[in-house]
Amino acid sequence: MGRLDGRVAIVTGGGRGIGQGIAQVLASEGAAIVIADIDLDNANRTAEELQLNGRKAMVVAADVTSAASCEGAVQVAVAWLGRVHVLVNNAGVLGRHVGREVSEDDWDMTHAVNVKGIWHMSSAVIPHFKANGGGRIVNIASIAGRKGGAGMAHYHASKAAAINLTQSLAADFGRYNINVNAVCPGLLWTDMWRSIEALVTKNDAAEAVERRRVFEEHLARNCPLGREQTPEDIGHAVAFLASDAARNITGQALNVDGGLEMN
Repeated sequence: MGRLDGRVAIVTGGGRGIGQGIAQVLASEGAAIVIADIDLDNANRTAEELQLNGRKAMVVAADVTSAASCEGAVQVAVAWLGRVHVLVNNAGVLGRHVGREVSEDDWDMTHAVNVKGIWHMSSAVIPHFKANGGGRIVNIASIAGRKGGAGMAHYHASKAAAINLTQSLAADFGRYNINVNAVCPGLLWTDMWRSIEALVTKNDAAEAVERRRVFEEHLARNCPLGREQTPEDIGHAVAFLASDAARNITGQALNVDGGLEMN
């Protein structure tokens, strides 16, 4: 018996990286998974892997920057599975440029996905939750939202907004039995890390880029637990917040970062 048996969870950006780990963990807890993604190739691969393991999973095309696309994705999920119980707003971007020269396009794109995307998907699913007696929303923010950082103002600001939006949605919709929380990942060995490695480690030598050793040395110096976080670690936190064990938790942002940020 899993903690999410009989429940349906939408995971945006669930085709790879953190989203894939979340989908895998929620499926292992018994949830039927709807991967809502703009990257259909990876989404279909992840869904097929889940299906091969005996899990119920399907894919719906969704662009979280479009309210109409989000509404359509929720409608399709309900038509397929009859009900949605959990929404995981995982889709996120870093922007094309990292460093001191951040373009206006980066600002716009990052906030359109990381902040407005949460708003669009939540707005699409909340009427369904209200009509069915409640639901759970878990937003994937970041420890970058806890404080500013050099070279990534657009990203840090978007993740701080994601945490604030989580609290606002929790305050607005708690009376409908809708819990809204956030998970703030730390450092994971993903494509996003490799795009910011030189900035975070202050080492921009060509031979250092994309090297696992640099990642591990940075964690050893800065992380109290001395180990990386994995997509599955984030998935376990999401599964907890989506389960009945967290029925009285709302408006919270949980760091899953090995102690990198303690707040």
